Amino acid sequence: MNNSRVALVTGANQGLGRALAEGLAARMRRDDLVLLTGRDAERVSDAAREVARLPRTRARVEGRVLDVTDSEAVARLADDLRSRLGGVDVVLSNAVARLLPEESQAERADEFIDVSNTATHTMLRAFGPVLRPGGRLLVVASSLGTLGHLDARLHHLFDGASLDQVEYAVESWRGAIHHGTAQAAGWPVWLNVPSKVAQVAAVRAFAAERREHDLATGTLVASVCPGMVDTATSRPWFSDYSQAQSPAQAAEAVLDLVFSDHVDPSLYGELVRFGKALDWHDGTPPVEQDRLVTP
Repeated sequence: MNNSRVALVTGANQGLGRALAEGLAARMRRDDLVLLTGRDAERVSDAAREVARLPRTRARVEGRVLDVTDSEAVARLADDLRSRLGGVDVVLSNAVARLLPEESQAERADEFIDVSNTATHTMLRAFGPVLRPGGRLLVVASSLGTLGHLDARLHHLFDGASLDQVEYAVESWRGAIHHGTAQAAGWPVWLNVPSKVAQVAAVRAFAAERREHDLATGTLVASVCPGMVDTATSRPWFSDYSQAQSPAQAAEAVLDLVFSDHVDPSLYGELVRFGKALDWHDGTPPVEQDRLVTP
């Protein structure tokens, strides 16, 4: 029996993902393994080497090229970890597509949805079955992921939905964007709101099917909001980032969930920010022209 722990972080070349990988490597044991993943082979290799050389790093660190939008590649990695190492103990799904305020939301919709939503569904389906008892599967989202941020006409698509139903709703939203009917149906122009709500809804749906077994084994599945983080991806959207956390600071609350000895049932399947669950039905739809908001 392999007693060493295995952790996987997606989107870990820079920013919050990199900080999460560094924190895992510092807090895990010397015989544990942290897999730092991303799409660019050179950047993945450089990042893994740099994290491995940090003075506080204790665990082994390896880089793996992984495009989370390639569902077959994600499934292969999950199967490989199950067959070689018996599964995985920590999965931090953090990949995000960078989007600038001046870019067309509609023109970038496919890439954004593929990375933030379709990939989330793939990660849940692939790594849920190989998550070992006592493990942690956390999807990085934001406080915009509460249902109240959507037009009330759309709530039924996500409230109490199954993972298949969430996936169908996301593809319906994608189709409406391409057909120019999204706004009339109540979808906001700004991609980040429905994308985050759908991410959180997907985690809620996936967790609902596993709740009883996971709580009995000390396993946590949840989405997490790290708060305002000063990164290259988020900085263009801040009207005031003077109070933003560094990636290392933002990673701490997420890592505290990972290394907590006890799973609080009130956090299971929820959107968690700084150790507390956010109300799924909270929030108000943002004004379209005012997109500079705290994530």
